[in-house]
Amino acid sequence: MNKRFPILWMLTILSILCSCSRSNHYLKYALEAAGDNRPELEKVLAHYKGDSLKYLAAVFLIENMPGHYSYQGEDVLKYYEIAKSIFRSGLTPVQQRDSLLKLSRDKFPYLKQHLVHDISIIKADFLIQNIDQAFDQWETRPWAEHLSFEQFCAYLLPYKCSELQQFDNWRDTLSERFGDPLASMLLNDESYESTYNAAITVRKEIKEKINPHGMFNESGYPFLSASTMHRITFGRCIDYVNLAVATMRSLGIPAMIDETPQWGRYRAGHSWYTILNDKGEFLSSEWDVSTSPGKCFFPYKRIPKIFRQTYAVNRHTVEYLATAKYRHPFNPFSKDVTDQYFATSDLSIPIIRKDLKDKYVYISLFNERSGWFVVDYGTLHKNKAVFKNLGRNVLYLALGFDGKGLVPISYPFILHKNGDVEYVMSDTTSFQKVVLKRKYPTNENVVNMQHRVLQGVIQASNQADFSNAQTLFTIDNLDYPDKILLSSDRPYRFWRYLSPKGSYGNIAELQFFIENKDGKDELLTGKMISSNNVGNDTVKKAFDGNWLTNFETGSPDGSWVGMDFGKPIRVQKVRCIPRNDDNFIHTGHKYELKFWNNSEWKVIYSKVVNDNVLAYDSVPAGALLWLKDKWGGWDERVFLYKDGKQEWW
Repeated sequence: MNKRFPILWMLTILSILCSCSRSNHYLKYALEAAGDNRPELEKVLAHYKGDSLKYLAAVFLIENMPGHYSYQGEDVLKYYEIAKSIFRSGLTPVQQRDSLLKLSRDKFPYLKQHLVHDISIIKADFLIQNIDQAFDQWETRPWAEHLSFEQFCAYLLPYKCSELQQFDNWRDTLSERFGDPLASMLLNDESYESTYNAAITVRKEIKEKINPHGMFNESGYPFLSASTMHRITFGRCIDYVNLAVATMRSLGIPAMIDETPQWGRYRAGHSWYTILNDKGEFLSSEWDVSTSPGKCFFPYKRIPKIFRQTYAVNRHTVEYLATAKYRHPFNPFSKDVTDQYFATSDLSIPIIRKDLKDKYVYISLFNERSGWFVVDYGTLHKNKAVFKNLGRNVLYLALGFDGKGLVPISYPFILHKNGDVEYVMSDTTSFQKVVLKRKYPTNENVVNMQHRVLQGVIQASNQADFSNAQTLFTIDNLDYPDKILLSSDRPYRFWRYLSPKGSYGNIAELQFFIENKDGKDELLTGKMISSNNVGNDTVKKAFDGNWLTNFETGSPDGSWVGMDFGKPIRVQKVRCIPRNDDNFIHTGHKYELKFWNNSEWKVIYSKVVNDNVLAYDSVPAGALLWLKDKWGGWDERVFLYKDGKQEWW
């Protein structure tokens, strides 16, 4: 859904399929679109004239083929051959990734421009072999026999599982590579014929054989030939999802790719694989081949939309692409399946602009990188924006086309868990005070790491082993100041943070201060010291100024880190930062606080902060707020301020 569909292919689809929608002769127009390759497609139809079901399958593939595309020419084959040699080398996954990224940039920079329609190059023999193999799987595999013909066409029949997949014998290659455990399963009367059992057996085999590393491959080309797909040792979720779906289909397991264009409270999207089991249930994985289908699906994530990648064209999207005055690059080969996952709502949202130039409107989510990120479209009806199948517990904004671009046409609104809608409107005549501690919601791991400092202590001693140490501060809650004021009975040479039991020493930063003659805090430096068996590199992380590196030891109890100042000194303040995600207020950073003023973001605060909280008195009541760290980090979310707390969206 969030993929940029090449405009050349999009326009070709429109010219063909819009005519189809008027005459309802999809096959006729697909054959016309094939041009010089039409005889190859007619061979396929002639081949199956005596088999009505296979003929219908061939018609399905051909009439939905316009708009599917592949790489053209010898360059892609050369790229895959070099990639195979890199995968076979003794390089580590990181080195393989770097080599392939360099290969993509330096030797094959124009591969993305060498695209061609499948319908203009596909051969009859390839299509016939694919159809016959798919029917054989449907008819002979117990984990596929429950499929209706429509389901078979959607989840087993297609000659490719994802766009740009190479025309090769992927069914043979992948089934041979990963099919042994399935072929050797012991026959039993309980699980042998189960689609779920077949899927988890294959998933386990894939995971054990490729040992995936999730290293994001931003600019390299996808590995979509059968010979490279099963050799990848690194990649994005979608790379391993493509492998899972292609492998399962090669073994007769009905599988598909589902995705969300963006999480409800995170800027990125996500893809995963889903199977259709023999009970008629769609069972989804949370991630790629690292997780099995059918487990609890992201119980804490907020998800606005879920789309299923399809081979069949979505003719509603094609109609949109043909008639919209503003064309957002929606994928015409996807289907909205949000309501198959959880409760959704159909909404009619009042609009606040009357100068729109199109009947189509858009539903969007906040995205700190791109502003408001479009996830789906709807229509205007009687001055309301109408949207279907919206995920709940999410904040949205409706957009429309004013003749120049997309503009906000509604107030931001929250679709609550129970289906109620709450509009967010700023009152610029009434103001409130806000006290902010973060720019991003805290996840479970951050909270757990923070709590590991509780009962940690700051101590001083004149003995290197801290015998007879004086405890100057005990961390008994997390609401302590950025600089903790210390009061020692005399100067000490050795100062430390002693971690509590079970904490593994976890802190991100430790700094000691003394007040200079100008009355300013001066950072003290000395020799870094720590408990036994802690490497020097680990100790440095407590003093490197980086809140994302951590002093962490292998011992759960009694770890400590500190400074030897060479002579007794009376430290007056200490900064002790728990392990964190650096989304708390970072002392010394410049922050910008904005509010949504019905149509745009307005800055109401911008300065460098010198504390671990940001307090500001003049914030419009009820406003949607956005706190931005100008000097660090991408993680930011909008929020409301209610009852003295940040409510994240």
